Amino acid sequence: MRASKSSRRLASAAPIVSGKEKACFAVTEPNTGLNTTQLKTRAVRTGDKYVVNGQKVWISTAQVAEKILLLARTTPLEEVKNPTHGLSLFYTDFDRSRITVHEIEKMGRKAVDSNELFIENFEIPLGDRLGEEGRGFEYILHGMNPERILIAAEAVGLGKLALSRATAYAKTRNVFNRPIGKNQAIQHPLAECWMELEAAELMVRKAAWQYDQNIPCGPAANTAKYLGAEAGFKACQTAVMTHGGYGYAREYHVERYLRESLIPRIAPVSPQLILCFIAEKVLGLPKSY
Repeated sequence: MRASKSSRRLASAAPIVSGKEKACFAVTEPNTGLNTTQLKTRAVRTGDKYVVNGQKVWISTAQVAEKILLLARTTPLEEVKNPTHGLSLFYTDFDRSRITVHEIEKMGRKAVDSNELFIENFEIPLGDRLGEEGRGFEYILHGMNPERILIAAEAVGLGKLALSRATAYAKTRNVFNRPIGKNQAIQHPLAECWMELEAAELMVRKAAWQYDQNIPCGPAANTAKYLGAEAGFKACQTAVMTHGGYGYAREYHVERYLRESLIPRIAPVSPQLILCFIAEKVLGLPKSY
């Protein structure tokens, strides 16, 4: 009996889930930003293989990856009717003799390496193409909503951690013979952060539930990412300010939380583009970009 699509996906993911293989996801390019349809990396088919040339940037874990999930253009942009067509997805061995990796130094997220890739005459067997040629963009769309939900949950969790640190500090730090947490100028911003984080978490749970139930969740996933990132950032910033001068010291950790909180705001999609999405897809306003 032929295996189901879900069982085949689980089988291919098993080495990653078990930790036997490490993979990276290569989509973003230096000159295209969020406009994925304009990718310049080309995969040209020659017989039973593809030859890939191009460049990728902000690729996580490429320093240690043994596999690469790569999106490349197989049909030139000028030859397709729709710019979302002609992109193909590959999952193949990471050949370091053909892919040069340069690590990008960052202000935070030290636990995960970020890299720029230079790909030259990288050969991929035909069998390592995922699905049909030219439908790669369609395939990666399926991963965008859960990615937004995941990042939103991360931002909320980080905000809650920062809030807990700030609250504990406000209870024990005494200035003018009283704990600073007794002052409304300290209380009110912390209380606002708690409420906003709770609201964002509810949106995260709604989006996750819709995704699990196979209900279209684009608006909820994007909203969760927006609200979670903004609430998380505000909580981390408030935590630094609650600590005063000590908030700038590494000893108290909140300066690191603030640096980390910038990531969910920037990636995988900007807050401005989310606002455009909601305006167009939910409110029915004309496309602005």
